[in-house]
Amino acid sequence: MALRQAMPATPAAAPRALVYFDNAAGAPLRPEVYEAMAPWLTRAFGNASAGHFLGRAARRAVDDARDDLADVLGVEPAEVVFTSGGTEADNLAISGVAAAARARGLDRPMIACSAVEHPAVLEPVRATGGAVLAVDSEGIVDLEGLEGWLCSNPGRVVEVSVMLVNNETGVIQPIEMVEHLTREAAPGALVHTDAVQALGWLDVSSLCAGVDLLSVSAHKIGGPQGTGALVVRSRARSRVHPLLLGGPQEGELRAGTHDVAGVVGMARAARLCAEEREETSRRVTELARTLVTGILDGVPGAGAAVPCDLRVGAICNIFFDGVVGEELLIVLDELGVCASGGAACATGALEPSHVLLAMGRTAAQARRHIRLSLGYSSTARDVEVAVAAVIEAVARLRV
Repeated sequence: MALRQAMPATPAAAPRALVYFDNAAGAPLRPEVYEAMAPWLTRAFGNASAGHFLGRAARRAVDDARDDLADVLGVEPAEVVFTSGGTEADNLAISGVAAAARARGLDRPMIACSAVEHPAVLEPVRATGGAVLAVDSEGIVDLEGLEGWLCSNPGRVVEVSVMLVNNETGVIQPIEMVEHLTREAAPGALVHTDAVQALGWLDVSSLCAGVDLLSVSAHKIGGPQGTGALVVRSRARSRVHPLLLGGPQEGELRAGTHDVAGVVGMARAARLCAEEREETSRRVTELARTLVTGILDGVPGAGAAVPCDLRVGAICNIFFDGVVGEELLIVLDELGVCASGGAACATGALEPSHVLLAMGRTAAQARRHIRLSLGYSSTARDVEVAVAAVIEAVARLRV
């Protein structure tokens, strides 16, 4: 998306125009979503737990939003638990299940996830002493390994968590097979999927019809930051304990005053995504194909992390021989292109992406990757500008 409107004042001057290709980190707020949220940010400010007129109005807005989101996800309204985002939803899905299992007397609940999960899943799984399952060179979970792990822990497995779409590579996981194997080998275990990156591009309601727990987030689909939800199917409700204690909100699974504007905005964004998904996905996939082709044709030694038929079209992970991804991102930023990498700064040292390492890349190889992620507002002009910028930036760094 070309951002040519006035930018907020910052200590450093922003580029004269920006091309935004970091939608997997957060998509721009849709105008229709802002319009839906605006009344709840200004004049309709009541607490949804209050008994007076403004409180009752806020409560109706939350209930309507819950109905809308449930309809999009193909679940019952009572199964939608609003959270502060995907991270809290994932934590509730993992740590909440582990806490419930311990309360039932299980000393060490057995939970597994894939090695390419978002840290919001990986870290809680590791904290419980759970298992991290291997993936293949394209980042797809090893189903034989999953089956073997399930069979080796009879009666002890309480949950398996595998994301639907990877946030770094866009790879689509075989969640229906994960669910099937888990039901066969560990009938008592719950299945969770992080669908945060999937909601805008796939029919989540169909693909995830069999899972027990499902995480989504608003700001990946043109909704507000700081709002998400965890679907807790009725069959699993007694097996999830709340992480936040206090009031009885969200069926006593998540205490705290409702962010009325946030949940209204999330529901509106989800509805728009559902209505426009096929056309938007087709258009954005074609734009992404042009983007990747233009870069690979224009930059020797560049390549895609995974084949296009294994991923959602919007997320393009590309490597460049002889170039450090972090340095490339800095030059792209100077040229007005917002992108991101598969690496993060930790304690002053550049750490390679855990996703790419799990896929068999060396640390040096992993540091050559960047992610360009498109969204509903991406245009052909954005692609044209980005291709030219990448070619120029790589040429600068290879001098």
